[in-house]
Amino acid sequence: MAEPAADYDRGTRRLWPLLATPGVIWLIALFLVPFYAVMAVAFSANIDIFGEPIPAWNPLAWQFDTFSSVVSESFSGSFQAVWVRTVYYSFWALLICVAVGYPVAYYTARLAGSRRGLILALILAPWWINYITRMLAWINLLQDDGYVNDLLGLFGVSPISWLSGNSFTVVVALAYGYLPFFIIPLFASLDRIDQRLLEASRDLGVGAVRTFVHVTLPLSRMGLITALVVTALPMAGDYYTNTLVSGSPNTNMIGNQIELFLLQGPEKNLGASLVLLLSFLLLFFMAYYLILTQRASREAR
Repeated sequence: MAEPAADYDRGTRRLWPLLATPGVIWLIALFLVPFYAVMAVAFSANIDIFGEPIPAWNPLAWQFDTFSSVVSESFSGSFQAVWVRTVYYSFWALLICVAVGYPVAYYTARLAGSRRGLILALILAPWWINYITRMLAWINLLQDDGYVNDLLGLFGVSPISWLSGNSFTVVVALAYGYLPFFIIPLFASLDRIDQRLLEASRDLGVGAVRTFVHVTLPLSRMGLITALVVTALPMAGDYYTNTLVSGSPNTNMIGNQIELFLLQGPEKNLGASLVLLLSFLLLFFMAYYLILTQRASREAR
């Protein structure tokens, strides 16, 4: 009996690496190789006759002068305002996501009953529509002669230039665009909470508000953190939302600055350096999230 069990264990150990192979190849081809190409451009010291950087594929030939300059300019120079604006917009957009998304996720997971499927379908419906198309709908609503200004005009409010460098428009558009990414992981976390814990709290005479504060909210903490991370990571590098609903240099985020250097100008090494700096900063927060996840997993055991 021992030999079949040993053969099964050996087969299992061979099977899982084999199943992971396509994912590893995908990660190498579509993440590691492009990321290395960005590093080769960022750390290149050579340019061609058109002023374009020549990628330095050999790490021994890398020069870090451009990257060091970008880091310096990010904290106390020309890029500082863009970084501050990125953090500011992302913070308020995430705050809107929490204010709107948490009640929706909570109601869907705990109170929706037979309507849960319909609500989930409505939450996921935006993913069936192209992101740019959804943003263009906002443009139709917020343009100078759009429906929002027409509605405000009924109350005697003068037309507002929503689409001409308005920070409020950018924040709301970011929150709208990434709200489904926030709701879904939070819904999954709230849905996993054991109903018996909530019932026990009520049986002990604890009201609904205190049950939420002392039971539901702590148990959904990791789900909330996951939702924030899943939402914040792409939001920090977003550039098309700002371009569509504002298009003004006064509202540029770091993604717009990266797009400017990589796609519209010759200084691609500056854009690549900004990509690396943004990646390193996001990697720090991702590592912090993984540490919290592992800590929560140990505490659950």
